Amino acid sequence: MVRQLMFKPQYSFSYQKVDLNLDRVESMASERKTAFEKLLSGGFPLLKWVMTFLLVLSLSSCVDKPGSQELIFSNQVTAPQNSQIAGNFSETAPPEVIQELRSFLESYQPQVTIVTPHHDEIIQDNTVAIRLKVQDLPLYKDFQWQLGSYLHVMLDNEPFKNVYDVNEELTISDLTPGTHTIRVFAVRPWHESFKNEGAYAQSTFHIFTQTDDNHPDSTLPLLTYSRPQESYGAEPILLDFYLTNAPLHIKSPNQAGDQFSDWRIRCTINGENFVLDRWQPIYLKGFKPGKNWVKLEFLDNQGIPVKNAFNTTVRLITYNPQGKDTLSKIVRGELTVDQVRGIVDPDYRTQTPPVESLPTIEEKPIPKTEVPQLPEKEATEPLTPSPTPEVEIEPTPSPTPEVEIEPTPSPTPEVEIEPTPSPTPEVEVEPTPSPTPEVEVEPTPLRTPEVEQKKTGLTELKELGRYFQHRSAFKK
Repeated sequence: MVRQLMFKPQYSFSYQKVDLNLDRVESMASERKTAFEKLLSGGFPLLKWVMTFLLVLSLSSCVDKPGSQELIFSNQVTAPQNSQIAGNFSETAPPEVIQELRSFLESYQPQVTIVTPHHDEIIQDNTVAIRLKVQDLPLYKDFQWQLGSYLHVMLDNEPFKNVYDVNEELTISDLTPGTHTIRVFAVRPWHESFKNEGAYAQSTFHIFTQTDDNHPDSTLPLLTYSRPQESYGAEPILLDFYLTNAPLHIKSPNQAGDQFSDWRIRCTINGENFVLDRWQPIYLKGFKPGKNWVKLEFLDNQGIPVKNAFNTTVRLITYNPQGKDTLSKIVRGELTVDQVRGIVDPDYRTQTPPVESLPTIEEKPIPKTEVPQLPEKEATEPLTPSPTPEVEIEPTPSPTPEVEIEPTPSPTPEVEIEPTPSPTPEVEVEPTPSPTPEVEVEPTPLRTPEVEQKKTGLTELKELGRYFQHRSAFKK
């Protein structure tokens, strides 16, 4: 009873609370309805405001960000094919394998530092030791393909060395007295430079004394020529450069006194020139086999070259189609991403070769080698008649008659001359067959027939001597 009394008030209280909540919800719904009707009445101006806001956001996204100008190729968006830019030269999309390999390095933002020599350091020697440091980029060269990410080191305006290991000792010797500048920047395996902030470092030093040569002005834009250089075995060929102190391109009109906001890069190849207004690598076709020369210049807003150290550079390259190097095969598409992925991932190992070798091992025991063994039995059968030539051993007595024939002619004439005496008792002379057993025993050493002949001849001479002695005695 107590439970019922206690339960009923609780139940009735909760019911009243629910009723109050329902009334509140209905009042809120009516308020929202009125607010929505007000919004509909002024909806057109509101849509205008929303559209304006979205337009401002889209325009702000078009402005270049100061933190990095690194460009990203999308695998889904491709550049226009064979866009004619000057004379025989056309711009084309990067090779497909390079586009796919590039995605494996997008997460890296290399930071390059020149530890020594220090900036504006005066060195009392013409030999300089270079020490470098890099972060957020693995440097190495793939053993199989001989490519990998590296640091490109330039002394003054000439390429010095590609560094694949910062622990490697670098020494520059026989430097001329005066000012020199080292420039270092991170590069991808296919020689495209990283363009993020910090991927480039520069140090100007002096040998014994300071001069005006090789001394860039830090207040002016600086152009660093990267590619093309040396030799190539396939098209398209990469054109790449690095910019320092160059202002970002903006959409607003140039301000008064602004000289470099609308900078350009003029490229001249074999006398044909074109202008670039973007800082990103491009791939070109149209090089002739053999020697080609390439010139890059930094231009200001009026198209006038900016006078600063290294802002005008000329390189001589060699183009030999059908090159056999790794990069040429990549450009022509003869190698797949899976085959050369090791140049962008030092831990990658292809597993396809061992899988292909397994079936070859299994196929070797499959051929029936028992079938060719059958003719071997036939080969053994002809061996059975081979003992028949053993009869050749029997002709061993054959030399005996030869021995008898050779000595007989010498005594026969003498015997024929004296047939008149018919000395029957001289039959004793017939022991001549006595040497025959000797001949039978001696044929075994087949190697000494001459010795046997000499012996038989001596015995016959002795017998003839005895014969003549008996004859003389008989005559008497």
